[in-house]
Amino acid sequence: MLTVRGLSIRFTLYDVGLFQKELHVISDLALDVRAGEVVAVVGSSGSGKSLLAHAVLGILPRNAGVSGEMTFKGEPLTPERQARLRGREIALIPQSVAYLDPLQRVGAQVRRAAELSGLSRQAASQAQAAAFRRYGLAAPVARLFPFQVSGGMARRVLMATATIGHASLLIADEPTPGLHPEAVTETLKHLRELADEGKGVVLITHDLDAALQIADRIAVFYAGTTVEMVRAADFAAGPQSLRHPYTRALWRALPQHQFAPLPGAQPSPDDLPAGCLFSPRCELATSICREQRPALRSTADGWVRCYHA
Repeated sequence: MLTVRGLSIRFTLYDVGLFQKELHVISDLALDVRAGEVVAVVGSSGSGKSLLAHAVLGILPRNAGVSGEMTFKGEPLTPERQARLRGREIALIPQSVAYLDPLQRVGAQVRRAAELSGLSRQAASQAQAAAFRRYGLAAPVARLFPFQVSGGMARRVLMATATIGHASLLIADEPTPGLHPEAVTETLKHLRELADEGKGVVLITHDLDAALQIADRIAVFYAGTTVEMVRAADFAAGPQSLRHPYTRALWRALPQHQFAPLPGAQPSPDDLPAGCLFSPRCELATSICREQRPALRSTADGWVRCYHA
């Protein structure tokens, strides 16, 4: 359904003395999403997860430069096609509740999303009411403005807005922070049900435990690139089934395992190492790792970017 290959994103910024510079924030990023599956995208803050979502939808700021290949259902995602598909065939559940229109009641925003997907006004009203019931929002909430609802309620409104239509691909960018544990479970369950109905779902999250509950595959991002694509079942099998050192470090950091922190920090986009981006923190790093950047190569069940995998 969605294929991303060699995606690179750079921003043109003004530096000291009004000189322009280019900041490369994503390089050679790859992702595949099939119909009927949930692909979880995990990684630390600044690894490029949300930028990927915005690149697919074509909503990056004007100072962004994008290169690489993105296809949806086998056809290139050109800016014109992104504009046609956005909110209809490809829907975003955004990370920030600021995406809600502050001047429009939340029920009207959900109904408008339903109408844009092709429903009549009456059907859209019924669909909005059903969506609110599903996400535990009382009927009177529909008449409130975004500033009158809690952060958790606003996130549920965003979920309703994105899922009320007939989008084939859903990109959920951190959909669960601020939600009650029961609401988190219900949200994840709904995403899984949407995938089981044949939709493609991208779940962007910091919560690896939550991702493992519903994901079919896990894409691991680090410093703006894909370091591994692995089956979710391989995490349950243990670190011996994970090929990249950073992926194994994520496994060890889970509370039910060693809860072990990884020394060091992810490099800044304006100070990336010459070789492997993970080499300054990797106990397996050798001279080739520090001098040359490894390519993403296929494995039996996914991809990995490591000379020692």
